[in-house]
Amino acid sequence: MGFFDLPILNALRTRMQFHSQRQVVLAQNVANAETPGYGARDLKAPDFESLMSQANGAVRGGPMAPVRTSGAHLPGLPPHAGFGEVNAPDFETTPEGNSVVLEDEMMKIAQNQIDHQIATTVYARGISLMKRAVARSA
Repeated sequence: MGFFDLPILNALRTRMQFHSQRQVVLAQNVANAETPGYGARDLKAPDFESLMSQANGAVRGGPMAPVRTSGAHLPGLPPHAGFGEVNAPDFETTPEGNSVVLEDEMMKIAQNQIDHQIATTVYARGISLMKRAVARSA
């Protein structure tokens, strides 16, 4: 396993990719705010179970699954794959059929930027920590 292939770094990299792609989708919403019939879109974030399944699969060679120790236990739910574009709920729709609310989109963009910056900071600190650990062991 390479230095940058650690499961936690892969999860952070996936999170940063999600925020980058979400920024593109949100920018398209703002750009089409006056387009008749345009429906606001957003990305569905990967859920925690999916990320843990990917991380565990990278370490052990298979997906993480719950163990049923009793016949009365319910089976685990299958993990959902990745993130995909979904139509945002359209609470406000103009007579032309446009469902983009600029104020909401700008708030989503600001929150997305903050979330991306947090993931980037944690990723950079993780790399720095690993470099220090390797340097001290040498």
